[in-house]
Amino acid sequence: MRSLAPGIKLITSFSRDSWYRFFILLLTFVFYTTYHLSRKPISIVKSQLHRNCSNVIHPADRNITDNDTWCDWAPFDQNNYRNLFGVLDNCFLVAYAIGMFFSGIFGERLPLRYYLSSGMILSGIFTALFGLGFYWQIHSLWYYCLVQALNGLVQTTGWPAVVACVGNWFGKGKRGFIMGVWNSHTSVGNILGSLIAGVYVSSAWGLSFIVPGIIIAVAGVICFLFLVESKSHFRLEGNLLLYACGLVEQEPLLRNSSSNEEIFSTNTSTAVETVEDHTEAISFCGALRIPGVVEFSLCLLFAKLVSYTFLYWLPLYIANVAHFDPKEAGDLSTLFDVGGIVGGILAGLISDYSGGRATTCCAMLIIAAPMVSRTVLFFLYFFTQTLGKMQTSVSTRCMLLWCGALVNGPYALITTAVSADLGTHECLRGNSRALSTVTAIIDGTGSIGAAVGPLLAGLISPTGWNNVFYMLIAADVLACLLLSRLVYKEVRGWCGYTTRLRG
Repeated sequence: MRSLAPGIKLITSFSRDSWYRFFILLLTFVFYTTYHLSRKPISIVKSQLHRNCSNVIHPADRNITDNDTWCDWAPFDQNNYRNLFGVLDNCFLVAYAIGMFFSGIFGERLPLRYYLSSGMILSGIFTALFGLGFYWQIHSLWYYCLVQALNGLVQTTGWPAVVACVGNWFGKGKRGFIMGVWNSHTSVGNILGSLIAGVYVSSAWGLSFIVPGIIIAVAGVICFLFLVESKSHFRLEGNLLLYACGLVEQEPLLRNSSSNEEIFSTNTSTAVETVEDHTEAISFCGALRIPGVVEFSLCLLFAKLVSYTFLYWLPLYIANVAHFDPKEAGDLSTLFDVGGIVGGILAGLISDYSGGRATTCCAMLIIAAPMVSRTVLFFLYFFTQTLGKMQTSVSTRCMLLWCGALVNGPYALITTAVSADLGTHECLRGNSRALSTVTAIIDGTGSIGAAVGPLLAGLISPTGWNNVFYMLIAADVLACLLLSRLVYKEVRGWCGYTTRLRG
């Protein structure tokens, strides 16, 4: 008797529910990848906007009056260019931090599909407008600051929406691992953004923004066409997916599940049963009263300060210290993001196994602090003293990978699994309309650190890059201290003093 091919057996072994979950996980992964893909180009283009023009060949048909700044892009051709870069970063990050606190409130009350797709399309427009400044020969700092600020506001639509969508489809059982893998979209987006921007940065840096802008706008259209924000929003009738308007689960969708139940009816009946949910969306103050929200929010403030300082300044640091050209510096900086993928998955696995989200974050932050200083020492020694530009050591590459894993691991865990846990905390008594607000509060507080970090880096870097890294080490230590109460509580639970709730 002939048997089915192994691949077909594998495909048919998964339930219809599992396939839809995988589809939503893949869609939201792609969507937030494009968000980060569109944020990354500014860090790559910085080293092109202000260069060492004395090493650049003069065009034969151009009269050069200033040998040091003729190839720079005004207004970033002055000695205060680092401060201007810091201002540019903060226009995006401050707008993002402010908007994030309101984004979650809107996300709880608006259809996620419309909210997310409109945000992605608008983000694509503003990202492209920054790049069009190259072709329109715009040299006004106010133009670039305005575009960055507007882009920061619309980018706040992304994170609360995708976390709420994934939370609606997945239970708590393996949330740390699933969201750890899923959260690699942050690093994947940074890597793709670096590579795409690097292709055009030396020839026409405007395309470094326009191409990512087009990509995220196209993803927004796909989101509008295909995203199903909750498994309660449709039924399966034959081969057609029909929306069940107003259909809401009686129980919160983020519940523990020991079995993979079939949730799609194959009944050919056209009747659709509607269930009303009278629970109100949680208020901002109500979300703050959930145990652990304040501690993890403040911890993320410092963790994100470190991560975003690397995100915005690492390529320029490599270019200045190792004397790489902008493309090479951008390519090497992607190793930090590759390490972030591993760190996010590792943090999720460890916290799932141990049940200690806070302890996992604290342990990684403690190890990350000395690793940050080791990374800068490796760069300063190997590049400037021993190896030279083209002989990047294996040790230095490994240090970047390891540093990326330790810095981004806690950041990834807090913004995904921890946010989902707190958004479905037992004190909510089954209210499933808190996840987006809790996620926005945690990520919004973290975004304050994301705004402060690059700004401080711009102000401190003229005094020496070592001082920037000392600031990052201090931020890691403070992040650990803010989790000390929760770590103590988890350790007591492991020792049998209190009942420890897993997940």
